[in-house]
Parts: sequence; C-alpha cells; structure tokens
Amino acid sequence: MSAGATGVGSLPGGDAREAARTATGSFEDFPYLPELPARGPGADMIGRSTGLLVDMYAHVEPSGWRISDRPGRDTRRARSWLGEDLDALEEFTQGYTGRLKVQAVGPWTLAAALELHGGEAMLQDAGACRDLVGSLAEGLREHLADVRKRIPGADVVLQLDEPSLTAVLLGRVRSASGYRTYRAVDRQVVEGALRDLFAVHDGEVIVHSCAPEVPFGLLRRAGATGVSFDFSLLTEREDDAVGEAVEGGTKLFAGVVPGTDGPLSDPGGSVMGVRKLWRRLGLAPGTLAESVVVTPSCGLAGASPAYARAVQAHCVRAARSLADNPE
Repeated sequence: MSAGATGVGSLPGGDAREAARTATGSFEDFPYLPELPARGPGADMIGRSTGLLVDMYAHVEPSGWRISDRPGRDTRRARSWLGEDLDALEEFTQGYTGRLKVQAVGPWTLAAALELHGGEAMLQDAGACRDLVGSLAEGLREHLADVRKRIPGADVVLQLDEPSLTAVLLGRVRSASGYRTYRAVDRQVVEGALRDLFAVHDGEVIVHSCAPEVPFGLLRRAGATGVSFDFSLLTEREDDAVGEAVEGGTKLFAGVVPGTDGPLSDPGGSVMGVRKLWRRLGLAPGTLAESVVVTPSCGLAGASPAYARAVQAHCVRAARSLADNPE
C-alpha cells in the first residue's frame, strides 16, 4: 500500500482548466477540485461556500461577507465559478476511478466569518448557527450528488476547512469592533454540529486546519475519518491525541511542504518529521503508508504557478519515499 498524496484546495491564477489540469496531472491517484481565490469575491474560501448554502444567502461588504435576504450578484458569481471549476474537473477526469477530494468551509469557520445584518459574527447567535448548519448540510448533499453524477467512478472525499475551529472553542474570535472576543462555544455543541454535517456524506470526511492546536480528539469523536493539518505546527503536547487518533483509524493528512515559494528539501527530508513522530508514538513503521497522506502545509493560492506545480510533484515523491522507507 503506497502512501497517498493530494492537494489542500487553492491554487494560484484564475484559469479553471489550467488548475484542473494541474490538480489531476500532479495527483493521478488522488486528484481534488481546485479553488482559485485570485478571481475575486465568490472564488475565495468563504464566498465559495456561501454559494453552496440552501435558502441562505450572503453578499460582500467592505468588512467581509454578510448574510442577505435574497441571492444577489455575489451569490450568482460564486455559483457560476464553482460550476466552471466542476466543468473543468469533469473534462480532465473522464473515465477516472478512485479517490477524488472536494472542499468546503466547515460551519464554525463560516459562523466566525459571516456577519449578521447588524455586522456582528453569526457565531454569537446560537439559533443562526443551527440554521447555518442545516443550510450547509443541504447544500453539501446537493453538491456531492452533482460531483458523483459528473464523475461516476469517483470515490468522493469531502474536506471541511475549519481554520477558525480552535479559536471558536477557545473564545478567541474577535468581534466586529476588534475590542472584544466572542464567548467560546460549548464543545458538545461544536461536536454535535460537525457530526450532523459529516452525516451528509457516506464516504470519507476529513477536516483541514492550518492553525495551531488542532482538536484531534474532538474531530475523531465527531466522526472525521481524517485530519489535515500543517505538520510544522504540531507540538509534542499533541502526541497523545495524535496517537489515539491514528490507533482509532483516523488518517493524517500531513502538510509537510511549505505552501509559499522557497527551496524544497529532498522528498525524504520532507517526511522525516513524520517518521520521527511514528517512533515517538511507538507505532509500527509499516502502518505509516496507510495512515498518512502527504500534502502541502496549506492552500497554494499565495504561491507562484511554477512553485505550486513543483510542490505538488514533490508531495507525490515524498509519499513514495515514506512508503518505500518507513523506518
């Protein structure tokens, strides 16, 4: 069993066909649906996911995305770009069978980013958060059905991006004024909402966060089959949680290659930290390849196109090195 490799989500540039060609060409065994935020509002992570919502809409204000009463130009633009990206992916995955990843923003990062009419984050209103979870679940169900119809051989993996999850749990999300923070959301509530969302998909569901202190235990209890994270931010304090997750069957999507331009080490060097972690946890080296998927540390929107291509090829080689020499 070879260790897999895939991308996180975003790529530089604005050409959907070029992005689909890169994502499917680099990761022949585990392609993904690229996101191109450089196109502007609606192609960004938050805007794209608001376009998936059912009976809930948002528009751009100078301060960010705000809930609207009806769909406007920004919603239409987000949906149109997603359609364009899916058309391009469909073109480059004719006859493809195997794992294919699609990404959307999770409910807690959305709740921290979306403003209510008064300008405060949706996060402070428990009822609004519940409505958001329901709307997103419905939208994801439709989106996943559309992906399966377009690429019938795909074994679809759903990735929920939750970079703000830790801040939500620890009461670190700043209010509109920036002078105060919103109250921490109860862990049970956070876990329950995630569990409800994971239930819309009968395949693999992974949660991605490139923030420090990823709550591995909570995500595992909520039913995530994998956790995607920036490996350089992992500390030994998290060893126990990571070890329990791996022993419970959770896959680690280890972001080991920097997402912005810089020198790349040799592929074996990129996964040295993963091998060390395995030794520290006392796990059998032979389980590395089936437990770890190699990725860039975060999205590649801030990289140059040449570096983005190089990083993806590097991830594939690093995964091969991990499978060939787990020790």
